[in-house]
Amino acid sequence: MSGFCMVTTTTRGDNVKAIIEAVLSQQLAACVHVTPIRSHYVWQGVLRDEAEDMLVIKAKLADYADLEAAIRAVHAYDVPEILRVDVAAGSAPYLDWIVEMTRAAPKKCVMPTS
Repeated sequence: MSGFCMVTTTTRGDNVKAIIEAVLSQQLAACVHVTPIRSHYVWQGVLRDEAEDMLVIKAKLADYADLEAAIRAVHAYDVPEILRVDVAAGSAPYLDWIVEMTRAAPKKCVMPTS
């Protein structure tokens, strides 16, 4: 095991920014990729077809519990998708960068204002 994971969650609107700011400002993730998707599912007995954004969050396994808690704390959904996919292997320089950007290397993180 490499000690790294990718965590996915889906949401929409302003909640995307809230999740990104929460996980990056707490140094629980190195980066977050956002991709627009179309979700089809059944919720409360109703077939849904909705536009959402999928967030793919790159992190260390050691930070997963805190990462999940940070996502839950700001997520707008009653039952948010939070799935961890463990990384079997990866480019050493990229994995080193993840370590540098997360809690292993404490530093001040400033989120830009928009």
